[in-house]
Amino acid sequence: MTTRRPIPQSAPAGTLEFTQPPATATSYYKVAQGNLITFGWNFTYVLAEPTSLTVSAACGRVTFPVGPDPEGLLPGAATQVVWDVHSYQMAHPETPLPQAECQLMICDERGFDSARRPGFLAPNSNLKFALYTPQPYVALADGWRCTVCSAAAGMSTHPAAISLLVTLIICFLSGFHLLRTNNHRN
Repeated sequence: MTTRRPIPQSAPAGTLEFTQPPATATSYYKVAQGNLITFGWNFTYVLAEPTSLTVSAACGRVTFPVGPDPEGLLPGAATQVVWDVHSYQMAHPETPLPQAECQLMICDERGFDSARRPGFLAPNSNLKFALYTPQPYVALADGWRCTVCSAAAGMSTHPAAISLLVTLIICFLSGFHLLRTNNHRN
């Protein structure tokens, strides 16, 4: 860490805010050749510039390094990382990237469990994203079957048919009631 001036104890801890992708919703990324993922961020209140950053993707209980470095290390002033997920997948067949929601985790050289300190970068794991692997195309003629379709779906009744039937029953019963009450008055 390089500090240029003393950091007052009243200073807030440094934060990292994600700029790419937007953190408003989960982004979905396809694990495919040539499909690069770019994560971007800005620093706020960081008075002690980090020497290095560690960027990881936590997917369930497994953590993967993000970026070109095998440990996920970047220079301390970096504000983005580009991750070639397909190249990572090909280089690490023993630990494949899951088709799941992940959290992007960034910390300085002090580690993810470091205590918050005034002016120093606090670890951040607020960005969620998801990875998926496309399935190969299978034509109908080659035996494609819908794996999530129900065989009973073809047997279901259309809501308009049910509405029509209920309307007819109500009309019949109302007419029958009117005829019956008219016959009793005469």
